[in-house]
Amino acid sequence: MKIAFHGAARTVTGSKHLVTLKNGTQFLLDCGMFQGMGSETEYLNQNFGFDPTPVKYLFLSHAHIDHCGLIPRLVKKGFKGRIFCTSGTRDLAEIMLKDSAKIQMDDAAFLHKRSEKTHTHIESQPLYDLDDVSAALDLFEVVDYHKWIPIEDGLEVYYVDAGHIVGSTSVHVRITENGKTRQLSFSGDVGRYKDIILKSPQTFPQADFIIIESTYGNSLHEDVFNSPDELLDWVKKTCIEKKGKLIIPSFSVGRTQELLYFLNQLSNERQLPNIPIYVDSPLSLEATRITKEHVNDFNKRIQNLLKTDSDPFDFPGLTFVKSVDESKALNNDERPMVIISASGMADAGRVKHHIFNNITDPRNTILIVGYCEPNSLGGHLMRGAKIVHIYNEEMVVKADIGVMRSMSAHGDYDDLCQFLACQDPSLVAKLFIVHGEYDVQQDFQRSLLKKGFRDVEIPALHQEFSL
Repeated sequence: MKIAFHGAARTVTGSKHLVTLKNGTQFLLDCGMFQGMGSETEYLNQNFGFDPTPVKYLFLSHAHIDHCGLIPRLVKKGFKGRIFCTSGTRDLAEIMLKDSAKIQMDDAAFLHKRSEKTHTHIESQPLYDLDDVSAALDLFEVVDYHKWIPIEDGLEVYYVDAGHIVGSTSVHVRITENGKTRQLSFSGDVGRYKDIILKSPQTFPQADFIIIESTYGNSLHEDVFNSPDELLDWVKKTCIEKKGKLIIPSFSVGRTQELLYFLNQLSNERQLPNIPIYVDSPLSLEATRITKEHVNDFNKRIQNLLKTDSDPFDFPGLTFVKSVDESKALNNDERPMVIISASGMADAGRVKHHIFNNITDPRNTILIVGYCEPNSLGGHLMRGAKIVHIYNEEMVVKADIGVMRSMSAHGDYDDLCQFLACQDPSLVAKLFIVHGEYDVQQDFQRSLLKKGFRDVEIPALHQEFSL
């Protein structure tokens, strides 16, 4: 058995791990899109590093774009196999992939139109279109949590709730070769054990090989229960004191629902100022609807809350923006307001236009509420850049830049260690650290070696290992 790491290798994006069995069967763990990698992004998304045609199966951990976003391109390039995931992931992946295709098509058209005006002749083609998405969705098969699913002779898969977003899982593959059975466990993205909305990550059977994410593998989060007060401070500072706009780049799945939950809480407590709050993302509207449909993924506290508050993601003053014209109108609206819009790293979608139109006004604030890859627009703003480039234009940063570090759907160092606590390190032949910045991974590697894991690797992009 061999495993090759074609994404999320010494970076946090593009999750994509290819396993080849002795009998030649190939399967993928995730097929994510690279995001925020600067000039490398387009090349990495166009070139898998392997031939998709012989791959028979894809085991999908969850529906974030950096884990599922290249599935339509995989199909476009020859994959005709089976894709396994939970019902929550299937529902979210459908809206995420359709939105991704639309964004790519719109961005290509926008850049083409802009190049005609500026005579720069910039060529941009989408990685895939809506027809490719439809073809990919036809290959999805829904599986339940906590059931060993036979895939073919000598190959089974087992999904466990990872507590990251609705439908998210850690994926466990049991492989029998030459009469010997071994388990390969893939963490997916590990959630938090004190998540505001979702259940905690769950335990899994003893593994022989483990692939674990490491986004926050050397740090601890601030207390998430302080987030409503911190969010309220930013609303008051920007919208009340400066009479400006508070623009929040936010992932449509997970992060936006958390923000709405906090704002709903502030509204119920009569602390929220009387200002308009817009969620400018059709995807966020659909994601919120799907989140409400999967209440079994909610923790006990939220399920109890539903007995008295039928919709913890809605409150007076909230408007979901649907049309492009409505979105554009917000840029000409001088009223103080909150705009929550995708994408979370500010590298695409409607929020990029909002930042483009508002970043030079000191009355406004751009509030980063989650992880941003360092080379993304959000990453540059987090690091204090005074000048950024948006749509090939140089923009002077005059708006305030805020960061809320308490909001993350990823577990921190303690959460990752708790996730691994169900394992006997002496029985794990090899552990691979993925989905993290290299310096963070090196710190996490040293910690895991101290905890008794014997062989801990940090794969490089496209590196292959024999197991």
